[in-house]
Amino acid sequence: MRERFDLVSLGEVMLRLDPGERRIAQARNFSVWEGGGEYNPARAFASCFGLRSAVVTALADNPVGRLIRNLIAEGGTDSRWVRMIPFDGIGESVRNGLNFTERGFGLRAPVGCSDRGHSAASQMKADDFDWDEIFSMTDRFHTGGIFASLSKTSAQTAAAAVAAARDRGVSVSFDLNYRPSLWKNRGGKEAAVSLFETFAEQADFLFGSEEDYALLIGETEAVFPEVLSKVLKRFPNLKGCGASHRRVLTASDHRWQCFFSDRKRTVSSREYELPILDRVGGGDGFVAGFLAASVYGEEVSEAVEWGAAHGALVMSTPGDVSFASAEEVKALVAGKERRIER
Repeated sequence: MRERFDLVSLGEVMLRLDPGERRIAQARNFSVWEGGGEYNPARAFASCFGLRSAVVTALADNPVGRLIRNLIAEGGTDSRWVRMIPFDGIGESVRNGLNFTERGFGLRAPVGCSDRGHSAASQMKADDFDWDEIFSMTDRFHTGGIFASLSKTSAQTAAAAVAAARDRGVSVSFDLNYRPSLWKNRGGKEAAVSLFETFAEQADFLFGSEEDYALLIGETEAVFPEVLSKVLKRFPNLKGCGASHRRVLTASDHRWQCFFSDRKRTVSSREYELPILDRVGGGDGFVAGFLAASVYGEEVSEAVEWGAAHGALVMSTPGDVSFASAEEVKALVAGKERRIER
């Protein structure tokens, strides 16, 4: 029997450096994790939900790249399609992406500082991979707007992968994940919208935040859940679209709720009053929980609850990636008391 993956993701995997309670400019020590908007759901599939996943990416073949590859393996995601690119000694032609992230606290907002120019992932080309082989081994493919925004070639690679997936009948999900910093010198919001529209027209499922959807349909503010119906009307190919929604009271106090609309109905999760340890990765956590529940055959209403609960748990630990367990997700969905376990 041919090996199968429950999810294959395409995107850049960076090394995240976290200064803890300090500011980046004050830091003397950093904790490190791997992370990436497209990779994080694949990792959660394996580490949290006990499913099989793989990532398609590229790393510079040096100690940092090997550290990232080791972290990918530690999280349980298959790395057979991680290309290790020869390193030139100083990172002039190829390097690994770094992401410095302050968590924020109270009235001090989180801050991210990317150092990812000329990364191996941003230079991937469509013909670097055998898409027929990859999509003969999965029924679900996930990529997103962060990877597609890195460079002209990354956008082309994502487009080729989506086309190949569709040709094979593989379900395609795309997370908009708009990042202003990636478009600062590349045409701004207008260029980003133009690119995202091409993927929205090809995907089966679309994910994003309220800001992402407002940008996509040209509104100054997205109103839930009406905005999801507008997106479905504009892109008739979509089978459904999901959204994470947060009301930010302070950097460490949010109200968190998730939504999903298909052609039949819109469902919402319960709203969580959520103390935040590290907000980065919450939206990816929703995507992972929702898609994992779908693999397990859960109804849409239950899948939204899985996604919201998992996203909430991701924001209770440091780093981008999930350190939650499936048992914790299910207990939170069931509303069980969060008492100490000993």
